[in-house]
Amino acid sequence: MKIVIPGGTGQVGTVLKRALSAAGHDVVVLSRHARQQGEVHWDGATLGPWAGEIDGSDVVVNLAGRSVNCRYTPANLREMMDSRVHSARVVGEAIAAAARPPRVWLQMSTATVYAHRYDAPNDEATGVIGGTEPDTPGYWAYSVDIAKAWEREQETAGTPHTRKVALRAAMVMSPDRGGVFDVLLRLVRLGLGGPVAGGAQYMSWIHDQDFVRAVEFLVARDDITGPVNLAAPGPLPHRDFMRVMRTAWGVPVGLPATRWMAEAGAFVLRSDTELLLKSRRVVPGRLLDAGFTFGRPDWPAAADDLVRRLRSREVR
Repeated sequence: MKIVIPGGTGQVGTVLKRALSAAGHDVVVLSRHARQQGEVHWDGATLGPWAGEIDGSDVVVNLAGRSVNCRYTPANLREMMDSRVHSARVVGEAIAAAARPPRVWLQMSTATVYAHRYDAPNDEATGVIGGTEPDTPGYWAYSVDIAKAWEREQETAGTPHTRKVALRAAMVMSPDRGGVFDVLLRLVRLGLGGPVAGGAQYMSWIHDQDFVRAVEFLVARDDITGPVNLAAPGPLPHRDFMRVMRTAWGVPVGLPATRWMAEAGAFVLRSDTELLLKSRRVVPGRLLDAGFTFGRPDWPAAADDLVRRLRSREVR
């Protein structure tokens, strides 16, 4: 198959391109900074010669959007919104204009669309969409607005011959440098991998190989459309999540951090505490109902595998 991945140069795109290329597919990445073979330049906002890659392709997996690993300033939040909405809109325009449109368009979304909650998990049928929770920072609602606008661009695109799926993805855990697992493990190795703000907030995650397998599953299943949660079935509180990481790496203790300490650390790292403090209790209802089987459904086994691969520098 020919698979086009707009915005495929980040961590998730790297994971996906590596696996799909190894499986024998023709993978083309659309990038603002195309440098390598298999990469084609686009600006993420306007139609151009790159649209010819989509015409005649089999699958489009749109991952484009500004990284969330930044300070959530008004300017950065606006850029996060614009980069996602504009890229999804122009991908829809390219598919609509194609003489031979792809049969499926997988559009990246995020598990952040769900409410900050502890009481029950969020699946696609009964999950609570966020944005109105009390006692949370106001800008968290804007993050939900970004996710909703992102999905709305795909939903309203005039692409009648292309099946559309929105990937409400949790944090993708891979051993690649600079990924979320690498960042969290760095804290563990420094002795800082303890609970943050008590650690009751839930962490939703998915092993990189299960992420790839879920994408392949959704491409193959012609009967699935709309939002799908890409998350392992076992989200767990942050304190337990980090304890498993410490065990996997062999670090006996991790210093806890208060909310203000997390704020200070995020400022130094030029990141934001929403990534750690929002309780994302997300489960893969539609995947499980469709018969998808996770290879790494539980965090202890997944963390052990990621540590082994990181230590051996073997990235599959």
